[in-house]
Amino acid sequence: MLKKIETPIPIMKPYLPPKEAFMKYADSIWETRHLTHGGPLVKKFSNLLSEYLKVAHTVVFANGHLALDCALKALGIKDGEAITTPYTYISTSNALSMNGLKPVYCDIKEEDCSIDENKIEALITEKTKVIVPVHVYGFPCKYKKIQEIADKYNLKVVYDAAHAFGVEVEGRGIGSLGNASMFSFHATKVFHTVEGGAVTTEDDSLEEKLIAAKNFGMINADDATTISFNAKMTEIHAAMGLANLEIVDWEILQRKQIIERYIENLKNINGIRLFHWDKKDVKYNYSYFPIILEEKVLDKNRDFIAEILATKYNIFTRRYFYPILSDMSCYKKTHNSNQTPIAKHISDQVLMMPLFVEMTPSQIDYVCDAIKEILNG
Repeated sequence: MLKKIETPIPIMKPYLPPKEAFMKYADSIWETRHLTHGGPLVKKFSNLLSEYLKVAHTVVFANGHLALDCALKALGIKDGEAITTPYTYISTSNALSMNGLKPVYCDIKEEDCSIDENKIEALITEKTKVIVPVHVYGFPCKYKKIQEIADKYNLKVVYDAAHAFGVEVEGRGIGSLGNASMFSFHATKVFHTVEGGAVTTEDDSLEEKLIAAKNFGMINADDATTISFNAKMTEIHAAMGLANLEIVDWEILQRKQIIERYIENLKNINGIRLFHWDKKDVKYNYSYFPIILEEKVLDKNRDFIAEILATKYNIFTRRYFYPILSDMSCYKKTHNSNQTPIAKHISDQVLMMPLFVEMTPSQIDYVCDAIKEILNG
């Protein structure tokens, strides 16, 4: 029997760059006295992000939610319906709803939890304005089919790429897909600025509209073309982003090695389904390590296993995503979660394992041994 460890293993732990790397950028703020409003660090950060993400344009924001909201505003998408997925964080649907767009939920695929592109077309009506797919856990959506549908019905495509920083598919940066893509730079993400986000696009005409959207709709000191809010990133947050950009490839490699060790420990266990990071045309970022606990095989459900991991072993996990959005109070009255049965089923059985850059091999093995002990107990 495993002995309970004294130091808890958290679900995640934000990674910070070396202090001197951050201060290298932050020190310049005392020289320029430029704190916000598109300062030199924000401009440098935006340009380097475009290079790293392999996109034409990158506009940074105070957070990912405001980035998505501003993308919709810049594209003029409002007052209608938006086809998206209920298997994501609530921010996605809230941004749509706050722009007068009713979320229409499409089911997901079991293999990677991304939107089922084969079920999108049946949901399109005369009110549909946009498709908002989510690259869940960093697994890329089937973008070619999605774009084909959008072109057929003259719809916009805005990707929620909050989980997908640095992901590439067929050599393309994932932020180059659709009309625009939103990234989150929250502290829990693979790449962070403490708080922050970005919108990327290949559309040359969209950059100025995005910049206006994050600055109250102002196009200059005397005029505003749209009604918007303050969503600007500060120089301090850009400094953190610049420092983290220097080490993000190393961080992704560490995460890859952690996931590989998890898979080696947990493969071939009856009742545990693992996801796969083996598509040759995809460059992954290894952002999360979810497992599916199949109740039809196990005599213990997901919530029981999560509770025992916490209380008996000091291991903290997360039901991510649970519940699906159509079961949350703010959407339950207008949506029926039974219309997306796969999303509902996965949500009831998914469990996110601890994953952070500084996680040691012994910690990974302890988590896996604890799971095996629970299942065999």
